[in-house]
Amino acid sequence: MKVSFNLFFLAVLVAACSSGGNVDVKSFRTGTFEIPAGQGFDKTKFVRTDSLQIEYYQNRTDSLKIVWKDNFNYTLYMLQPKSKLDKEPIRVRITSVKANSYEFEAIIGHSNFKQKGTVNKIED
Repeated sequence: MKVSFNLFFLAVLVAACSSGGNVDVKSFRTGTFEIPAGQGFDKTKFVRTDSLQIEYYQNRTDSLKIVWKDNFNYTLYMLQPKSKLDKEPIRVRITSVKANSYEFEAIIGHSNFKQKGTVNKIED
């Protein structure tokens, strides 16, 4: 019984992140990306290595450490926080992927507020 429950849980977890065909989800770990304006965001461009994300928005630049839990979940930590809110981790879950974009949900700190958006990969 325990084995079948674990298999069921694993199947639900895999189905929760739909990968839109043959998209290599790991390709979103590095490159240049953009979050379009709207959806509660200003236009944001960022460059990501496997462990660092540098964001450009509103004439500002922020550097964040990125820790990948798995291919669909990561946490961002501001390297030079300027406010109490900046000190809070940002937990991000990729909810679906397409060839050059993914949908996400983000939660700052321990709040219940979820921010949803789209990230477009614009360069490898």
